[in-house]
Amino acid sequence: MAAAAAGGVGVGADQGVQIHRFRGLRSSGLIPFGRSSRSLAVASSSSSSSVVTAVSTPIRPDTSEVKRSKVELFKEKSNFLRYPLNEELTSEAPNINEAATQLIKFHGSYQQTNRDERGVKSYQFMLRTKNPCGKVPNRLYLVMDDLADDFGTGTLRLTTRQTFQLHGILKKNLKTVMSTIIKNMGSTLGACGDLNRNVLAPAAPYTKKEYVFAQETAENIAALLTPQAGAYYDLWIDGEKIMSAEPPEVVEARNDNSHGTNFPDSPEPIYGTQFLPRKFKIAVTVPIDNSVDILTNDIGVVVVSDIDGEPQGFNIYVGGGMGRTHRVETTFPRLGEPLGYVPKEDILYAIKAIVVTQRENGRRDDRRYSRMKYLIGEWGIDKFRTVVEQYYGKKFEPFRELPEWEFKSYLGWHEQGNGALFCGVHIDSGRIGGNMKKTLREIIEKYNLNVRITPNQNLILCDIHHSWEEPITAALAQAGLLQPTEIDPLNLTAMACPALPLCPLAITEAERGIPQILKRIRAVFNKVGIENNESVVIRVTGCPNGCARPYMAELGLVGDGPNSYQVWLGGTPNQTSLAKCFTNKVKVQNLEKVLEPLFYGWKSKRLQGESFGSFTTRIGFDKLQELVEKWEGPLETA
Repeated sequence: MAAAAAGGVGVGADQGVQIHRFRGLRSSGLIPFGRSSRSLAVASSSSSSSVVTAVSTPIRPDTSEVKRSKVELFKEKSNFLRYPLNEELTSEAPNINEAATQLIKFHGSYQQTNRDERGVKSYQFMLRTKNPCGKVPNRLYLVMDDLADDFGTGTLRLTTRQTFQLHGILKKNLKTVMSTIIKNMGSTLGACGDLNRNVLAPAAPYTKKEYVFAQETAENIAALLTPQAGAYYDLWIDGEKIMSAEPPEVVEARNDNSHGTNFPDSPEPIYGTQFLPRKFKIAVTVPIDNSVDILTNDIGVVVVSDIDGEPQGFNIYVGGGMGRTHRVETTFPRLGEPLGYVPKEDILYAIKAIVVTQRENGRRDDRRYSRMKYLIGEWGIDKFRTVVEQYYGKKFEPFRELPEWEFKSYLGWHEQGNGALFCGVHIDSGRIGGNMKKTLREIIEKYNLNVRITPNQNLILCDIHHSWEEPITAALAQAGLLQPTEIDPLNLTAMACPALPLCPLAITEAERGIPQILKRIRAVFNKVGIENNESVVIRVTGCPNGCARPYMAELGLVGDGPNSYQVWLGGTPNQTSLAKCFTNKVKVQNLEKVLEPLFYGWKSKRLQGESFGSFTTRIGFDKLQELVEKWEGPLETA
């Protein structure tokens, strides 16, 4: 069952990896005077004390110097994300300094250079929006489309976390672009940086109770964990207040400090001056629907309904994460594992308790180990649960049984449930440009459509009258936006990160390389006799950080050098199994030497209905390696 599928943790977990303990913030003043600090004895494999303090105020002052990363110092001195970014933005230089470069991430932007250009660096900025559930109002889509032309590279990019990215923004235009987004129902606040990122949820605009409830929950979680200190609005719209009504349950949960979660009298009651140790990712979904890659998130939330379809509460997974570092075996991708169940009225308090546990105990000395997956990997799920329960104030109930997960793409035409239709449009690598961009804008503008971005980098057109289906289908086809039955199945599930030329972390190509890679893999399929309607999940990234979630793919290509990739095998089509590294340093021109024997082996030795990822796991890497080494080509048929 699905609960069991999440039992695996990470490639480093079975190696007995021990990460040195780091004691978190040790912030003072977390509990009001007169409140006692509660401690609870828990089992621990560590040689250190088995007493976990559930709040961060020590009993006596700790005068020892705690090593912290440079980014921690930048955050501490920033006056809640203002300084020195506010000064750097007004300078004549085309770039900003190191501290401001780190701080602007919290505002939703990365400083970049075009690595294709030699000589003098051409500084520019990438902006990423925050769109819980991938929801994009009509007005915001049209504004983003304009901004891409007026200030960017002329393209929009849909991300694997249901947001937009705008590339090529010059520093002098940042404030104009940011303020335009804010004043047109958008935001970039918290799209990057050491805090909760965009909250995923199924993008399909169904009117079914559980889907609506999942999306409302995702929006409430996003609101709960949005920075409160006001620096974002001070910098980009001169402190102007943008009116937005928050649900009272969100305000109540944020302000509640009955279990020592908050920084009293701080403009950031949950985050404090230091925010979180690293990025933090949350997804919400309903049973069966794994369109959100639920097990790859720090927190995965699943709606649990009664027999009548009425939502009752939530299962919670914790500890997922993709990023790793090449040649550092103590870093690894990890699947989320079951934490427990909470009734629906408690979800915001449970989420807050998990976030605070990471805030107080996640490592802040070495950012390679700062994600929550390493904390859980060190502590174990039982100890982690016990500490979270101190901040939650209750015991978690047992995890409810779930059906098997399925990947949902929502491509093509579907009934919403309210008499209207929606249309899922496949976008290769999420890049919208050229005639495709022009046509999408015309359709969205003409029919006044809201849209949604999927976690697979596609676009959903919402609220379509039945009479509009034929002309919209025709217009899409003329722009090369075909129905899913007319697209190679390999393309439908493939993903790639942007990588070169703008990402500073990229080692090799991803988005620019994947079209040709997919064509070559289809040619290999034809050569070894695999049918045209068959497919495998392929994901390509230009570095090991895993933005396109390659470690969940049946075939993951992870950049490990110029024009070179690691080959990862063993994920499953429903994204519930972690791939493992099969081989390293495969030059892009030599991919067929590895892939041809693997796909031939799958075609000739698979069980009925067995996916490629499941096949590679069953056969084992030793036999697969032997197959590759002895490969002389497919057997000729008489």
